[in-house]
Parts: sequence; C-alpha cells; structure tokens
Amino acid sequence: MSELIAQSPADPLALAREWIPASVHPGPLMTLATIDEDGLPDARSVLLTELDADGFHFHTDLASRKVAQLRAHPEVALCIPLVAEARQLTVQGRAREADAAELARAYAARPPYLQQLAWLNSHEFAELPQPERVSRWQAFAAAHPDGFAQAPGWTGFVVEPVRMTFWFGSTETASRRLEYRRGDDGWRAHVRAG
Repeated sequence: MSELIAQSPADPLALAREWIPASVHPGPLMTLATIDEDGLPDARSVLLTELDADGFHFHTDLASRKVAQLRAHPEVALCIPLVAEARQLTVQGRAREADAAELARAYAARPPYLQQLAWLNSHEFAELPQPERVSRWQAFAAAHPDGFAQAPGWTGFVVEPVRMTFWFGSTETASRRLEYRRGDDGWRAHVRAG
C-alpha cells in the first residue's frame, strides 16, 4: 500500500474537511461545471457554503441558469483550488436540492451582504445604471435595519461525490494525486501521477 494512502483517511470527505476547515465560512470559491440544454459543458464559480458527511453544499438564486441545468442533469463536477497550499480538490458527483431546514440554517449563517444579494440579484437589477444600483442597494439595506429574512427565490444544492481527487503540488518533486472512487463496497483510493 502507498504511504500516501496509508496516511490518509479511508473516507475522502474526512480528508476534504482537513483541507477545508469548517471555521472558514463561507468556504472557498469553487468552479461548478454543469451540462446545458444543448449537452455542452457550462461552468461558473460558486461559494462552498458547507462541507459535511453528505457532501459539498452551495446556494444560489432559484432563477439562475445553473438551477435549470442541475434539475435537468444532476451530474456535476467541482474544482476547488487551494493555491496557497499548492493543492487542488476535484469532485465528480450528483447534485440534489437541499431541504428547507438546511436552507434556513445556511441563510442565517450568511453575512449580511450575501443575504441582501439573495434579494436583489436579478436580471432587472443588473440592467440598471450603476448609480441607481448603488442607490437601490443602500435603500434596501436601510429599509431592513434588523437584517434580511430568507429570500423566497433562494435555494441550495448538495453535491454527493462519487469521485474525489486530491492534487498535491510540490516544488521539490513531481506532483501527485490521491483519487478516491465510490463503489458498491465503499471508497477505494489510488495514487496517480500529478
């Protein structure tokens, strides 16, 4: 058995939680890749809002293009670069919508800016001239001095992984990857070239 496998947890989600501590909230930016209505790949950055035994959680606007894509094709990929540590985590999995309890918990944990963003981040708002956008943003904040209730157009997803690949960079030797694949009997790990 490889020394890298021997030193790593059997559950890749445990290793992911070592790499991305729960104290970092919201978590890092990650690239979410989906499949569009023409079968082409689509990608964008989203915030990792939670990482637990179920998988990787993120939240977004219900009217966004990615929500329609996820509902049609729940198969996704994530890429989480951890540049300062010379590491990268990639994930293949399936996304499922978060339940109401998780949405409430996640929304309450968001900073005020991200809560307000859930209310105002619309195509109509984006089309406004910058001075009007700033004015409306400030007016909305002033009208809600006690905070923002959960926005009705806000939702979330959990990506349940089937493959997780941990890339270890190095300036002293070649990089390498630790790849986990989920099978019927649980996770299996393999070391791969970087």
